[in-house]
Amino acid sequence: MKSKITSLSKNAEFKSLLSGKKISNKYSSIYFKKLSGKNSNRFNISFVAKKKLGNAIIRNKIKRRLRNIMNEAYKKIDINLNYSYLLVAKKMIFDDKYTNIKKNLLIDFKKIK
Repeated sequence: MKSKITSLSKNAEFKSLLSGKKISNKYSSIYFKKLSGKNSNRFNISFVAKKKLGNAIIRNKIKRRLRNIMNEAYKKIDINLNYSYLLVAKKMIFDDKYTNIKKNLLIDFKKIK
């Protein structure tokens, strides 16, 4: 059985991830970096929806979609647990279909080795 998904909690962790490597598509930007002091047995990922995307209802819906996609992806593909991830949503993610977003994110996570 795979390990649990956890999110980042400290501001310093977010800032250090932003200086790491980046993969972008039309739906999101994925920042990833190896963080010291993080458990490599857990899937460390956080989701960010900026305020300019919409009100709280829209931002929460975007984050729920992303969390659900990553739960499914974590079970299907082999994700590198040595990295911590930060997924920043873009405006297109709210308007497009769930399956298209999922397909693009799976392709991007397969690129990360």
